[in-house]
Amino acid sequence: MSTGSLSILSSNGPITYYEGPFGYTGFEYELTEAFANHLGVALTIKDQSNLSDLLSSVEAKKGHFAANNLSITPERRKSLNFSVPYMQVKQHVIYRRGSKRPRTIDDLLDLDIIVVADSSHAESLRSLKETFPELRWRELDEIEPLDLLESVHSGRADATIVDSTFFTVNRNIYPKARRAFDLHDEKNIAWAFPKSKDDSLYKAANNFLVAYRNSGELQKLSDKYFNNQRLDEGGALTFSKHIDKRLPKWESYFKASAAEFDLDWLFVAAISYQESHWNAKARSYTGVRGLMMLTQRTAKALGVKNRLDPQQSIYGGAKYFTQQVKRLPERIKSPDRLWMALAAYNVGYGHLEDARKITEAQGGNPDIWTHVKKRLPLLSKKKYYKNTKHGYARGWEPVQYVERIRNYHEILVWHQESQQRRLALELEKTTKPVTVSRLSDEGRWGNPRL
Repeated sequence: MSTGSLSILSSNGPITYYEGPFGYTGFEYELTEAFANHLGVALTIKDQSNLSDLLSSVEAKKGHFAANNLSITPERRKSLNFSVPYMQVKQHVIYRRGSKRPRTIDDLLDLDIIVVADSSHAESLRSLKETFPELRWRELDEIEPLDLLESVHSGRADATIVDSTFFTVNRNIYPKARRAFDLHDEKNIAWAFPKSKDDSLYKAANNFLVAYRNSGELQKLSDKYFNNQRLDEGGALTFSKHIDKRLPKWESYFKASAAEFDLDWLFVAAISYQESHWNAKARSYTGVRGLMMLTQRTAKALGVKNRLDPQQSIYGGAKYFTQQVKRLPERIKSPDRLWMALAAYNVGYGHLEDARKITEAQGGNPDIWTHVKKRLPLLSKKKYYKNTKHGYARGWEPVQYVERIRNYHEILVWHQESQQRRLALELEKTTKPVTVSRLSDEGRWGNPRL
């Protein structure tokens, strides 16, 4: 390419692209980045928050092509050229749990259905209306699929339609939004190009996608975002077993790293359990590895040469967490400082700052965790993230992340105290009484003492 860059039209979101804690990520982002690397050029993304505007921008050649989880439809083919498909999706009809489950199109005729304006779902409904003239629905601008799920979950609409890939990624956010049935067989997803006499880039994209699929890389990428079933080893019994069997292996490393960065070692251990369940060979579907699940980029920045080395991994994790603590304004005191640093460790400091700004704009206190954690999930809603510096984030995840670590840490503290009491009783039987001091509240809550 003569321009030296590949300019993509896309919409900031969970399947397309978004800023993670370690840089941009997302299915479309990684796929187009691989294509850009194949061409030897830089990738740039032009954000289009509105689907109608995005499609118009492709036609107007305001970017090289659109990578936005777009279905190939007869209507769109009239004005756009589509690449070879790289994914297939089904269109799920979504209803609210507790209401009568629709099973056929006839069951939809009396329901309030909402869809994104100019979407493939709206096009499907228009096609169905020829057979079912009583079918009615509302097409909404300035809305995204996650808002559709929320509307059904909260009862503001009876039903909606979303792609199966999107529902797979987001179905746990609004659990009352359930799949009813599928409208039709699978639809093909592809990149959308403007119609042009110069089809060299179009042909290059097709050749790349075919080769990427044949190499198995496309399947790996798809599994990473849509088919990952991250095992949950949680539960009190499992955690208790791991405290006895796994924690002693790494205890000296936790204590050494915590001492170097003036942290509570049990707190560092709690972060590690959330990250890897104290499995030194742990590997996430996103490619992070080791006891503290560091990315290659972060490990390099922290001076960690081998992420699978337990001592280096724990040191790197403790150092990275301390960096997040120190980045926060000094006026934020613990434990709020601690919880916000954990959130930044999980979702990225930039997204935490966006949530703090939203908190302040809504009249909350951006220095208090209970206020900020109510706004973090708003980063997944276009109404809010379109006006932030760092855009979309899976904002509910850091909230869950902080709560889990707090629970793990509390259990570890009580387990440690229980051991001390047990040791004291054993010593009392053979020697003079031993006084065992109780951990202070500061110790229990893992105050970083910064």
